[in-house]
Amino acid sequence: MTEIRRLKELSPVLRLRVRLILELNLMLILKEGIKVNKDLPVVSVIITTKNEEKNIENCLKSVQKQDYDKEKLEIIVVDNNSTDRTKEIASQFTDKIFDKGPERSAQRNFGAEKSYGKYILYLDADMILSEKVISECVMKSEKGRIVGLYIPEVIIGSGFWIKVRNFERSFYNATCIDAVRFILREKFLEINGFDLSMTGPEDWDLDRRLEEKGKLDIIVSNLFHNEGSFNLRKYISKKGYYSKSFDSYIEKWGSKDKIIRKQLGLYYRFIGVFIERSNWRKLLIHPFLAGSMYFLRFLVGVTFVLKK
Repeated sequence: MTEIRRLKELSPVLRLRVRLILELNLMLILKEGIKVNKDLPVVSVIITTKNEEKNIENCLKSVQKQDYDKEKLEIIVVDNNSTDRTKEIASQFTDKIFDKGPERSAQRNFGAEKSYGKYILYLDADMILSEKVISECVMKSEKGRIVGLYIPEVIIGSGFWIKVRNFERSFYNATCIDAVRFILREKFLEINGFDLSMTGPEDWDLDRRLEEKGKLDIIVSNLFHNEGSFNLRKYISKKGYYSKSFDSYIEKWGSKDKIIRKQLGLYYRFIGVFIERSNWRKLLIHPFLAGSMYFLRFLVGVTFVLKK
C-alpha cells in the first residue's frame, strides 16, 4: 500500500515513465520465458504394455503431471496385443498407440523409432513418476553431456514382502544391476537399441553399449514401481523366465568379463552390492528386512541354478 501511495504522489509524467519501465520489464521477462520454453528439448516417453488396464492410467497421469512443458512431451504407448481395456484407457492420453511384439525389447525399439524427441524415457505400465523426474533428467543431461540416466526406483504395493523388495531395490541404484531409463535418442539409435536376442539382461547389455558412447549418471527424483500384492510363485517364475537369456548375454560379453562376474556372481549378488558405498549400515539397522531379503535372494539363486 505504501508503494501505491508513493506512486500516486508522483507527477503524471513520472508516473508514465514508471509505467513504461514496468511494461518494458514485463515484456523482457515474457520474451525470455518464451525463449527458455522454446529451447527445451522434446522428451519422448515410451510405455510398453500388455493387459495393463489396472496400471496404465496412473502411469500416464504421472507423465501428465510432470513439471515439464507439456508441449515438449511426446507420449508413445507400444502395446503387445492386449485383450483388456489398456489401449482404450491409453487413448484418453495420447493418439500415438501402436501394436508390437513379441517382447518388451522389440516394443521399446519400435517406440524409439517412432519418436521424435531428443531424449527418450522408457517406462513399464506399472511405474509412476514423481513430478520432477523429467525436468531433472533434462537439466542434468543438458549440462553434463550425459547419454543415459538412472532413476532411483521405489517399490510400492501392499504387504510385508513389498517392503522387503523395496529394501533390496534400494541397494541397486546406479550399480551394474541397475539400468538407465532416460537416454539420448541419438545414441540409442546409434547402437541399434536393445538386443532383440535377449529378454531379461537386455537392459544390462544396453547400459554397457551406451557407456561406450558417453557418461551415465543418476538423478535424485524417484519413480515408483507398483508391484501390487507380492506373489512369491509369480516372482520366482518371472526371475526364472528372464534368466533364460543369461547364456546369450554371457556369450556376447565373455564369461570372464568383470561386470558379468559381478552381475551373475555369487559374491557380488549376495555380499558385494549390499556392503559397497557404506550400504552395510542398512543391513545392521534393518536386520529383519535384511534376513528376509536374503531368503528371497536364496530362492532366486536356486532358480537360476536349476534353470542351467
